[in-house]
Amino acid sequence: MLQEIDFKNKKRVVIKIGSNSLLHKNTGKVDYLRIEKLIREIVDLKNRGLDVCLVSSGAIAVGKDSFNDSFECDSNAKKQALASIGQARLVSIYQNIFREYNQEAGQVLMTKNTILDNESRKNAQNTFEALFDMDIVPIVNENDTISTYEIQFGDNDTLSALVSYLINADLLILLSDIDGLYTANPRTHEDAEFVPYVDDIDKVFDMGSSHAGSNVGTGGMSTKLVAGKIATLSGADMIIANSKDLSIIHEIFEGDFKGTVFKSCYDDYFDVLGYIEDNYNY
Repeated sequence: MLQEIDFKNKKRVVIKIGSNSLLHKNTGKVDYLRIEKLIREIVDLKNRGLDVCLVSSGAIAVGKDSFNDSFECDSNAKKQALASIGQARLVSIYQNIFREYNQEAGQVLMTKNTILDNESRKNAQNTFEALFDMDIVPIVNENDTISTYEIQFGDNDTLSALVSYLINADLLILLSDIDGLYTANPRTHEDAEFVPYVDDIDKVFDMGSSHAGSNVGTGGMSTKLVAGKIATLSGADMIIANSKDLSIIHEIFEGDFKGTVFKSCYDDYFDVLGYIEDNYNY
């Protein structure tokens, strides 16, 4: 069934990477080698002729890395403060490494209102198109200093789907700490079966779990399935894949990878803005 989708023909891709994928698991500190591998993969896609947008979590975790282990991050206000520190540091890391590969990157911070407000949405679309025209990689994150939704619930899964909708991407890749969708949580159910292909997102919604891999990330499979609904009904294929080996990014475009593919099922009647307005109070 995967043969139905020729990933080599994709033109615009959104790649979302979570906090867990950017840090050393044993220390919680920034994993520079993994970030450099991620950037090499993105630059290679650029060299193939694709527009690439990176949606990156990790601002709070990187901000926390600036303090010692005794720092108590026990309120949303403190997490937002850490985000203001970490966001600047994280984007600086990205930009410095991108420049080593002769590639520029720019930061885009968004909130729910960026999508819902007609003028803000159009301005954001114009900004993205200008960045792509200038051959610049947009690096997107929730604006955690003024919005707490990502802190509490989403780990940017939903945001990445909204970005896909906003920029008319034809592929969304969610890099996670799990191979893809299973019939149950494989960490707690030995009989959980891997699901390689989904042609109708509504058929698998009950398989979502709020379980996240660690206390650094905030997302779970449920947020990824919400992202799948937004992305596929807006016209983009979506893949959930394991970020353990970031070579999986180019393997996707070579058609040889393990992950769950959610096939686009574009629906003219799906109201993305109404769906967000009705379901996300942030």
